Amino acid sequence: MQAKYSAPDGQHTFPRLLMHHAATRGQAPAMREKDLGIWQTWTWAAVAERVRALACGLAELGFRRGDNLAIVGDNRPHLYMMMTAAQCLGGIPVPLYQDAVAEEMLFVMQDAGVRFVVVEDQEQVDKMLEIRGQIPHLEHIIYDDPRGMRHYTESFLHDVEALMELGRVHDRNHPDFLDGEIERGHFDDVSVMLYTSGTTGKPKGVCQTHAAFIAAARGGIEVDRMTADGDILSYLPMAWVGDHLFSFAQAMVAGFTINCPESGDTVMTDLREIGPTYYFAPPRVFESLLTSVMIRMEDAGKLKQLLFQHFMAVAQRCGADILDRKPVPLADRLQYWLGNLFIYGPLCNVLGMSRIRVAYTAGAAIGPDLFRFYRSIGINLKQFYGQTETCAYVCLQHDGQIKFDSVGRAAPGVQLKIADNGEVLVKGPMLLKEYYKRPEATAEACDDEGWFLTGDAGFLDADGDLKIIDRAKDVGKLANGAMFAPNYIENKLKFFQYVKEAVCFGADREMVTAFINIDVGAVGNWAERRGIAYAGYTDLAAKTEVYELIKSCLEEVNATLASDSMVADSQVHRFLILHKELDPDDDELTRTRKVRRNFVSEKYKVLIDALYGGLPSQFIETEVKFEDGRRGKVSADLRIVDCKTFPIARKAA
Repeated sequence: MQAKYSAPDGQHTFPRLLMHHAATRGQAPAMREKDLGIWQTWTWAAVAERVRALACGLAELGFRRGDNLAIVGDNRPHLYMMMTAAQCLGGIPVPLYQDAVAEEMLFVMQDAGVRFVVVEDQEQVDKMLEIRGQIPHLEHIIYDDPRGMRHYTESFLHDVEALMELGRVHDRNHPDFLDGEIERGHFDDVSVMLYTSGTTGKPKGVCQTHAAFIAAARGGIEVDRMTADGDILSYLPMAWVGDHLFSFAQAMVAGFTINCPESGDTVMTDLREIGPTYYFAPPRVFESLLTSVMIRMEDAGKLKQLLFQHFMAVAQRCGADILDRKPVPLADRLQYWLGNLFIYGPLCNVLGMSRIRVAYTAGAAIGPDLFRFYRSIGINLKQFYGQTETCAYVCLQHDGQIKFDSVGRAAPGVQLKIADNGEVLVKGPMLLKEYYKRPEATAEACDDEGWFLTGDAGFLDADGDLKIIDRAKDVGKLANGAMFAPNYIENKLKFFQYVKEAVCFGADREMVTAFINIDVGAVGNWAERRGIAYAGYTDLAAKTEVYELIKSCLEEVNATLASDSMVADSQVHRFLILHKELDPDDDELTRTRKVRRNFVSEKYKVLIDALYGGLPSQFIETEVKFEDGRRGKVSADLRIVDCKTFPIARKAA
């Protein structure tokens, strides 16, 4: 399925890239990890030595070419090293989402036929032990963090440090073994298997080769001039294709430093300490950061609020143009310089983004207003576009050619076209080799001419920039024939700090309606400042004042929709605020926090019927799953509120 690949420098597998860095710049920092408040550093030479020990240790335990190694845990140097160790032996790392419950992991473990698994800590060991009886081929569990493991005596459990010692003995006894295995590696070998999020069915294992990810990494490095002296904070799930591209593939190709935070709770602190030069986050993270900024400004003094509002208006007016080196009046440049002194600079420092050369977002469409905010304060935020099947590499935005409503132009080596039905089709060296053990799905992924079917609806503008409308399967029509793209509306709603999630309905209906999840932090702060007491999410979401707050957000979006003839008919007429947050543990979201639309529509059918039936309220009782595995029920009588809609500004014929 892939285009022809060539690597004139001979560095065409990840183990060879690692050994190249170790040989040519061995004392440069390769990885850092914050442990007990202190940053620990591994050089490229140290990483290569540990990878060699891990690979030989795996071989001593019986790991062979073609075996799959499951990896479960937060971002940790030893887990990244285990990826390369498996690749050294011709094996395939299979990262899993660390926050998945044991039952979710079971499907992947069974589907991939996993014999070996490496996990972060006791929590993940316990998950493996819970499902081990249903995975008869699982032979060995290796753990990184020994805390809490003292009384685990099973012979199939191995401490990662003990595995390395085993491997060093093996390496001394067989000094040519690993070099021979690395030499056997081929660029067309599968380098990683990443499972899709499973929005419409069971996840599929996407087999990507060394050639595919190296080509994607090199293309991105070329466009954004990435260098070996950079830093990236690696905190997103290792099972997500975006993390594998930035925190593994590009780091291995360019040679910059991977920094692993102490925990998910310390990411913002660690971000400020490291001050990364490259940063990657899905839109949800950028939305959360902006929400935290707005909450802090609500608590600030009047003078600070006035300064913030004044200089943010200046930034919105000319900040993005200054970043793109476009002509800007001298008076605006002076105002912006002052704003950078008093507002933008300190704000970037608080966000940990003072050193950023380029920041990326992908995984879902980002609202133009959110995009504009970050660029206006001097952060070189760019969108890129891709999927698991394309190594997250299809379109990139070039400096000076940023459009807020596009995802950029075809990346180096990528061909792009739009099918007659509006679906985006791509070709290039970054395409998957196959879906694991699913030949029918592999055959269906491309058309007769070899174009990969992305499943996204979009169009190319006059400059060749791609604009994504929505998932092709989600784009429908209202009863009057007007286009209905739910994700487009939802992204506009999620720009508001008070809206955490939105799900819109309207296909084949007379009007559009919406479910809203409030952001409990932002709305809670808003409520407390107004003396509104609440007992928790469900209580807060039901408050009349909160409904009025969310209604104002919806009506503001409706006003903007009315001015765009393409989506003007998609103004939201009625909405309700859900009594619980949509949650991956309840199967309402994927682990990458994408809404499972079909599941949500079926689960909350009674609410949808009430929205369209004109009812003023609807009772619902919902089963929820707690973090410890227990199940319970949450019930509420949900209010349904009408929104103001606006006259449609039709274009003259």
